[in-house]
Amino acid sequence: MTPANQNDPAFSPADLAELERLLAADRERTVRRMAALGRDVTSIVETTQLGANDDEHDPEGSTIAFDRSQASALLASATTHLNDVDAALTRITEGRYGRCEDCGEPIAHERLLAQPAARRCIGCATRAAR
Repeated sequence: MTPANQNDPAFSPADLAELERLLAADRERTVRRMAALGRDVTSIVETTQLGANDDEHDPEGSTIAFDRSQASALLASATTHLNDVDAALTRITEGRYGRCEDCGEPIAHERLLAQPAARRCIGCATRAAR
């Protein structure tokens, strides 16, 4: 059981348990996705090593390079997301979950239900995106 969120009394223990469950499920999905993407990257690299070494004249060369680049980018994105999920789980454990990292105001419960790893309130996230 995680401690009550010391910074935001609006979160009940049941709210935190629900959000922690969502984060744990998201973490599990992300780890599985990363494993699959890792296998895809490995397979693509192995395919290029078995094929022609002349990418300049290989009609499949650009497609393979694109596939490798896309799979690598998806893997990097999933790694970033996993780090965000882990950071959110740490904030729950430390009692800091649910506060905007920019302004310090509470993050709306509805936002956290939609994006449990959110670090910012909607206002700060909107400003940061500009």
